Amino acid sequence: MTDDLFSSARRDASSGPNPGDSSHGPLAVRMRPRSLEEVRGQADVLRAGSPLRRLVEGAKGSAGPISAILWGPPGTGKTTLAHLVATASDRAFVEMSAINAGVKDVRSVMDQAARDRDLYGRQTVLFLDEIHRFSKAQQDALLPGVENRLVVLVAATTENPSFSVIAPLLSRSIMVRLTSLTDEDVASLIDAAVSDERGLGGRFALSDEARNHLVRMAGGDARSALTALEAAAGVAEDVAPGESSTQDGIPIGVEQVEQAVAIAAVRYDRAGDQHYDIASALIKSMRGSDVDAALHYLARMLEAGEDARFIARRIVIAASEDVGMADPTALQTAVAAMHAVAQIGMPEARIVLAQAVVHNAIAPKSNASYAAINAAIADVRDGRGGAVPAHLRDAHYAGASTLGHGGGYQYSHDQPGGVGTQQFLPDDLHDTADYYQPTDRGWEERIGPRWAQVRRTIHGGSPQIAEDND
Repeated sequence: MTDDLFSSARRDASSGPNPGDSSHGPLAVRMRPRSLEEVRGQADVLRAGSPLRRLVEGAKGSAGPISAILWGPPGTGKTTLAHLVATASDRAFVEMSAINAGVKDVRSVMDQAARDRDLYGRQTVLFLDEIHRFSKAQQDALLPGVENRLVVLVAATTENPSFSVIAPLLSRSIMVRLTSLTDEDVASLIDAAVSDERGLGGRFALSDEARNHLVRMAGGDARSALTALEAAAGVAEDVAPGESSTQDGIPIGVEQVEQAVAIAAVRYDRAGDQHYDIASALIKSMRGSDVDAALHYLARMLEAGEDARFIARRIVIAASEDVGMADPTALQTAVAAMHAVAQIGMPEARIVLAQAVVHNAIAPKSNASYAAINAAIADVRDGRGGAVPAHLRDAHYAGASTLGHGGGYQYSHDQPGGVGTQQFLPDDLHDTADYYQPTDRGWEERIGPRWAQVRRTIHGGSPQIAEDND
């Protein structure tokens, strides 16, 4: 990026939060909040006195404003908040993307920021989008300017900064976690965009069903909602070009939204019965090993705009509850899918979720672990379970041995087969607790006989444990 490009990206904060002529820009840009009062969502991180609010409001501490790293899903207001920070205290604003910027570009910004500070006493806000794409060397180039408060860095990322941002930069910034907007926030934003002069200016009449469809598709992403609304308005205007002067405006229905975004409206209420019914059907289809049915319900949830992270969490639970030790790798697949979904988002997340669903559905099933912990909890709630046997108690602190702690403990690795006769349960459960009952399915078919022999040895039976060399 050249200096000329940087100068075109620079602007004085006094010119307002939207650079250029926003009247012809995308709807999402035109509707960008001009003040904190217009920001929807993020009430927790923008509460009175919070570090981010003080930064936006231009509060001056003894050391000056601190930089911030904004972490959250797309469309949650990261760019908006950076613009609002720039409007405080007559700051200059520079916007960069880590996708196409390098060390040379960063240094050019720092040089210009130094000139603005020395000649005009003006501080610079550097908004760096997708900072996780910067290499360590590129992030290192930011450190001097952030350290000396030459710039107020507002960096945005969709990935966990703890893994994607270098520690020295993290320690010099506040980390702000942004969350997806609620359906109510998105609906309010859509209504404002329909009526506001900066938006559609009241020229369109959006039906309730179309509005709900836009909210479902957005999945908490404000930018996505406004982009879809703008596209639907374009379709509606093409269909009825002469209706702009009617009393209610040009109608936008579900048909126009479907044409604009090529996604059919799926009847699915994320806050109502459909949410729970289809989620239940997905779980029960995986439990019943019907791969086709499980994929069908997964598709319905995804097409209706269900949060992919919610689906991933349900798959993880099912991997333990319904598959368990019959196929321990199902949980590994599910957990990996959950992390992958958080990192890549939709639409690619559908592929990862499908793999986890297929693994869960096709795997042999066992709820033995699930039943075992429930049985153990039931005993605890019934008041069963006395004192920890003395030989199992902590013997590392001074005076423990005089209390008999650790006396007589047998180190299991010294026993034949790694298991010896020894009491582990409290006295009142030693002879009665029998929680884990492996099935004869999948991997549990192999571990069931081993557990039976191990249990007999612990309780004083044959000390020899057969080695599993398979």
